[in-house]
Amino acid sequence: MEKVILLLSTLDTKGPETLYLRDSIRSKGGNCLVLDMSMSGESLGADITSAETAQASGVDIQEIRLSRDRKKITRQMIGGAVKLAASFLLTGRLAGVIGLGGSTGSLMATDVMRSLPFGVPKLMVSSTAALPGLATRYIGTADIAVLHTVIEISGLSLPLLNLLDRAASAITGMAQIPPLTVESARAKGKPLVAMSMFGPTEQCAHNVMQCLEGRGYQVIGFSAAGVCDRAMEDMIASGFFDAVVDLAPGGVGEEILGGMRAAGPNRMTSAGKIGIPQVVAPGGLNLTSPRKSHYKQEHYERRKFDLDELRTFLRLSDEEMVQVARVFAEKLNQASGPTIFLFPKRGWSAVDIPSSHMFDENQDRLFLKILKENLSDAIDVREVDANLEDEDFSKAVESACRGIFPSVL
Repeated sequence: MEKVILLLSTLDTKGPETLYLRDSIRSKGGNCLVLDMSMSGESLGADITSAETAQASGVDIQEIRLSRDRKKITRQMIGGAVKLAASFLLTGRLAGVIGLGGSTGSLMATDVMRSLPFGVPKLMVSSTAALPGLATRYIGTADIAVLHTVIEISGLSLPLLNLLDRAASAITGMAQIPPLTVESARAKGKPLVAMSMFGPTEQCAHNVMQCLEGRGYQVIGFSAAGVCDRAMEDMIASGFFDAVVDLAPGGVGEEILGGMRAAGPNRMTSAGKIGIPQVVAPGGLNLTSPRKSHYKQEHYERRKFDLDELRTFLRLSDEEMVQVARVFAEKLNQASGPTIFLFPKRGWSAVDIPSSHMFDENQDRLFLKILKENLSDAIDVREVDANLEDEDFSKAVESACRGIFPSVL
């Protein structure tokens, strides 16, 4: 069956603009179908009507149109669209998804896009992409491209037509690349390894990546800034990876303490649940980065490291180190596969090398003490007499990987 580019929109408010975009995509060779998520009025010209979208969610469209519960009916229409998009995906027909809308339309369309796996082309054409906070909300942890229209999506003016034609060209081109799947990623027989990393652990990550790639593994890095490491967890849970090198799990502590790198409650749980091998190090775990607008008085008195103009790391307190160690042990204890925790005795990143004012051996040992008291005997804990960024620590990570990672055919 012919592949489909699914166009998500609300024809009751964006009818002419949606149909123009559909026709532009078709003129460029794309088989575009319009899925209407309108909640009022008739959907003229849709390939999948609003009534069919509502029906997929188990609701009659008249119930949607008569309801005053905007939040409820929005979720119902999104739910129907998610099911319909999934049906195209499961039958192998989905070549890509494009959305068109303002605030509500963009929120609805990107909710549908985020339900689709990594690798399916996704483009949101939005007039509200630049509003504070909305782009982050639209994208979440998904691989969504956003085209900010600048002008309102209202009326077929020449500037808007030009922009819609550009959007049509973009999604048509993106759809020519087959969506990535776990199977296609493994086509060459190379095991896939997820690796968390961030600036102060970059040298270790680079060394380990080079070593693993030299041995035949595919290593996919994720910036551990709170968003990409959440995406890493989602992809691990979906079965995308064969093993994990978690060098920068600082998002675990930030989630507890309310820091800017907070990575959600599921951080450092997916590999353990599905039983794939993991090598874990505490890169950046002894640092927190609360928003400066949320600083308490005692934050000003802590040891700090300015990473750049926007980011400042504060050293955790003893109490916080104990708190994080206990949660860290709980997460490691969930592991059903082989797990090695490597403890660098001379600092956990480039920020706290022994010569730095951020280094605190006693506090790091306190973390290790609490960790061991709460950790299952099944977890292999190894101490390494090096800073995490030292070559000796990289070699320890490489050795641990060789011991438990799947062999390369």
